[in-house]
Amino acid sequence: MILISSHPSHLRRFQGLMLCALGAIVLQGCTVGPRYKAPSFQAPPVFKESAPQQAPDGTTWEQAKPNDAALRGKWWEIYQEPELNSLEDKLNTDNQSIAQSFQNFMAARALVRQARSNYFPTVSIGTSYTRARSSGSEGSIQLNGQTLSSSELTPPNDFSFPIDVSWQPDVWGRVRNTVREYANAAQVSAADLANERLSVQANLAIYYFELRGQDAQIALYQQTIEVYKKSLTLTKTLNTTGVDNQQSVAQAELNLKSAESALTNLRIARAQYEHAIALLIGQPASSFSLASKSLTTAAPAVPAGLPSELLQRRPDIAAAERTMAQANALIGVQTAAFYPSFSITAEGGLQSSTIGNWFTWPSRFFSIGPSASETIFDAGSRRALLANYKAQYQADVAAYRQTVLTAFQQTEDYLAAQRLLAEQLKQQQAVIDAAQKYYDLALTRYRVGVDSYLDVSTAQTSLLTQQQTAVTLRTQQMTSNVQLIEALGGGWNQSQLPSERAVAHK
Repeated sequence: MILISSHPSHLRRFQGLMLCALGAIVLQGCTVGPRYKAPSFQAPPVFKESAPQQAPDGTTWEQAKPNDAALRGKWWEIYQEPELNSLEDKLNTDNQSIAQSFQNFMAARALVRQARSNYFPTVSIGTSYTRARSSGSEGSIQLNGQTLSSSELTPPNDFSFPIDVSWQPDVWGRVRNTVREYANAAQVSAADLANERLSVQANLAIYYFELRGQDAQIALYQQTIEVYKKSLTLTKTLNTTGVDNQQSVAQAELNLKSAESALTNLRIARAQYEHAIALLIGQPASSFSLASKSLTTAAPAVPAGLPSELLQRRPDIAAAERTMAQANALIGVQTAAFYPSFSITAEGGLQSSTIGNWFTWPSRFFSIGPSASETIFDAGSRRALLANYKAQYQADVAAYRQTVLTAFQQTEDYLAAQRLLAEQLKQQQAVIDAAQKYYDLALTRYRVGVDSYLDVSTAQTSLLTQQQTAVTLRTQQMTSNVQLIEALGGGWNQSQLPSERAVAHK
């Protein structure tokens, strides 16, 4: 520390210190470390599965292009299901996974503000009181013709009120890269929040359509049980009249009991989907229920857009890209460790033997001084840590490319599922029509006594199986439709990601 007074030499020294401080401020424009540039990815020109496809019957299938060629924020409204809309609204406010991700984002933002505080000096104040007494006999000295005792030379009381200021100029960009690192981490957290929100929204829609699929299966079995009851009544009547035998009655009873047992089992899956929905919307499963309603919603056309747009529409891709930026900033932070660090400290305040003299001019004191330090030997510790950060960056680059490739795969998967399931449903309806015709003929021949009940039972089982398959395909079509929307980002866009500046402010 250098004491400053009005003496000319002290003033010159003070001016030199100010020049050093000014030089440190100017050097703050220097930033070491690599400049970040997001890696490029060559996207295919079109999605393969959205191109026109030749169907087995010779017709050409092409994905529909609705007038509204963009998904919106509330993408689930495309299904025109008021009950689903209400559930999604509850999920967005009461889902605990979203709430947890949101608080993680807020914590990440707080770290950015903490890092930004290093741009500014640290100021601390305090007060102290000291009482002292010399040991041994009391001596005296002559000063300016006067005799003064040691107690007069060393006042027993000392009241002080110091103010300390310290500042480390960001000469090599260490603080800037640290702020950038935390800002990128906060952006990653924001993208994770968007991805978590999209994921649970999609899961809710999937569970909803799975539940409605179970309702459709239950309704199908209830109808089938009524048919089986009528068949049992018919076989009993024919057995009484001698046209049929007891074996046919036993077969009809077997079909009926088997269908009733299967119906009970279907209600297990329905209850589980209902409980899963309750969990997503933040309600106890014991207090939540949905009335039965068969699956009647038609799968809407989902605009896929261009593959290159997918890079801007998926929050998980945005999170992977911002993770790379965070790793790049860490390299800059560690690179700054190879350069000298500077600091400027200052102290000033009031000091007196009595509180009454605190505010007099002679009670003032202050000091100021710069310092610099540099590590000259660390056995390779800094270089090892820098190599670690560079390797981590390359790993994040690979993770980013893998995330993009996975996004393309998922989109192609669900585009193919939409196309092929639409085609299969048409084929399945033809199979059901044939099974219905087979059953009607078998029942007619049985009533007139031409065939046995075994033919009717076989036809009934075949018809039920084909109807079950159709319901399963319809449910699969709806769930894959939701998964396609999720794979396309659910209407999210990278422009919704908060900027580095935005995450640092309240």
